[in-house]
Amino acid sequence: MSLRDKFAIIGYGETPVSRARADKGEPKISVQEYFAWAAELALADAGLEKKEMDGEGVAVTWDAYPHAEIWSAEVISDLEFSPKLLIRADNGGMSGASMLYQAGLAVSSGVVDLVLCIGADTPMNITTPGAVRTWRYESDFQKPFGMMGPNSQFAFILRRHMHQYGTKPEELGKVAVMQRENAMRNPNAYLKQPLALDQYLSSRMIADPIRIFDACIPVNGGLAFIVASKEKANKIAKEKAVPVLGIAESDNFHQGSSLRPDITYLGISQSAREAFDMSQVSHKDVSFFEPYDDYTVAVLMQIEDAGFCPKGKGGRFVAEHDISSKGDFPVNTGGGQLSAGQPAMAGGLIHIVESVRQIRGEGGARQVKDAKVGVSTGIGAISYGNSLVNSITMIFGKN
Repeated sequence: MSLRDKFAIIGYGETPVSRARADKGEPKISVQEYFAWAAELALADAGLEKKEMDGEGVAVTWDAYPHAEIWSAEVISDLEFSPKLLIRADNGGMSGASMLYQAGLAVSSGVVDLVLCIGADTPMNITTPGAVRTWRYESDFQKPFGMMGPNSQFAFILRRHMHQYGTKPEELGKVAVMQRENAMRNPNAYLKQPLALDQYLSSRMIADPIRIFDACIPVNGGLAFIVASKEKANKIAKEKAVPVLGIAESDNFHQGSSLRPDITYLGISQSAREAFDMSQVSHKDVSFFEPYDDYTVAVLMQIEDAGFCPKGKGGRFVAEHDISSKGDFPVNTGGGQLSAGQPAMAGGLIHIVESVRQIRGEGGARQVKDAKVGVSTGIGAISYGNSLVNSITMIFGKN
């Protein structure tokens, strides 16, 4: 069954973000409050009452440390939702995209008509030393040798990309600088101070060759969006509905062999091809690109793997194009996670919400002119000896 134009997003919510630190006595908002706030904003945007979600669907993502395996149930209990379908997404940065995909399948098959997808997290509220979940291979085979989480792992990916394709620091810097420019037009972005290329190049290394401005900034916050079947969307929010024209997933993708993978490739190279085939649109039709951006090199890799330029030419592509929201190839128009902030796994909802905002023409000072088609991605879970495990490509259009 093709999912082309079978479901749409009819409402979204995005809370203000914060870096309030509980251990410093600064005012803080709990993760439960962020969940409630984001859900309330999305329901209001769609013109729905909370009671209308009873018997429908709810999807949840949350890092939830140090919780156990029941946290999706905790969220709907806290918020007093009574869904017919409860979806849990634990796909790292791809969690927002995974919720959209599963919600789309649910409403397109008639299981439910609506799914509220919510994500929230408060990484700045964690005060327990070492309160970070790790896969066993990290504790057994990486940390004893000095590998310290995603920064170190992406350092290897970036170093390989630089070695294999000649990618330059100035090209990575342009991603950081342009996304900061976009963030300066976004009232909800955390980082709004101007960033110059010289400032990027002189910034400190956090895991050579990863500089501090190559990595996203953690924040507390919450986001939500509501998925509806096409029929339901046209009944209750036709003017606001943003249909999903194409969506495809690729997991544990290996370019080359599983024993000697090319870590400069992501599963986006497969999911994007399938999503574009489903959508029946071409790359020249795309008005903007919202790739998951935990690191600047991830943006370059996804520009390549999504088919906007040949493999290894992402740095040159960025150097030759204006990727600001006012440019000829707008990228992460709200600043992305590099400048707007990353509320842990809920960060994967940022690119979806921003895509809907742009298609609706609600981008304000950062609105892309005449936006008709947007492409967004989700990637997550850095694998041992590979790049990332999960990848989804989504294509949005006008109703």
